[in-house]
Amino acid sequence: MLPKAGLDVKRVELFREQPGGAQHYYPGTPDGSRNGIFYAHLSDMQAMPRYTLEAIAYHEGLPGHHMQISIAQELVGLPVFRTQYGFTAYQEGWGLYAESLGKDMGFYSDPYSEFGRLSSEMWRAIRLVVDTGIHSKQWTQEQAVQYFLDNSPTPEATVRSEVERYIITPGQATAYKTGMMKIQQLRAQAEAALGDKFDIRGFHDTVLGGGALPLAVLEARVQRWIDKRLAGEQCAGSFQRI
Repeated sequence: MLPKAGLDVKRVELFREQPGGAQHYYPGTPDGSRNGIFYAHLSDMQAMPRYTLEAIAYHEGLPGHHMQISIAQELVGLPVFRTQYGFTAYQEGWGLYAESLGKDMGFYSDPYSEFGRLSSEMWRAIRLVVDTGIHSKQWTQEQAVQYFLDNSPTPEATVRSEVERYIITPGQATAYKTGMMKIQQLRAQAEAALGDKFDIRGFHDTVLGGGALPLAVLEARVQRWIDKRLAGEQCAGSFQRI
């Protein structure tokens, strides 16, 4: 299942560009009249180290947000709100999972790029701590910044921009790693249940083919797919014995 919508890569417009700002994705239109856009902040190149670029491209573009959101918008047979609505843990979980898919697909061809992927995953793990620290443990902004700097190679300009973002959107930062771990858990569950019959393409179609979903609903959807595949095997075995 692949999206029909195209993907453009653009610099963030000067009026909203900021040093250390996060690269991000802007969805295309459901009717296909405008492509999806992967935006990059370029006003301070010291705040965007090259080793992070490959993982971010997979997260924001393909097979990340562009694939997930475009497929959702192009689904037929669902109420319109199902093709447009978003759940942060699902969407950002898929984006972070997409970074790891790059490794499965044979990318990250040198240690520098692999370091970028691991740094990106560490960044999302740090978010779990910083988001909780700010909104549950009464951390100051500087405490959050210092924790980030102490545990990652992320440039300070980026760290400060990120912490400001976490302050105004409680829970959003936590959703990334939470969603990724759930998708990884469901994949491991499917692999264990289906063995040699596990089809990674079928699994991804199942995850993406219902639009953005709450994680509990996604889990139920994957389990139904597993049960259906197992039931098909049992029926085939019975037919052969007859």
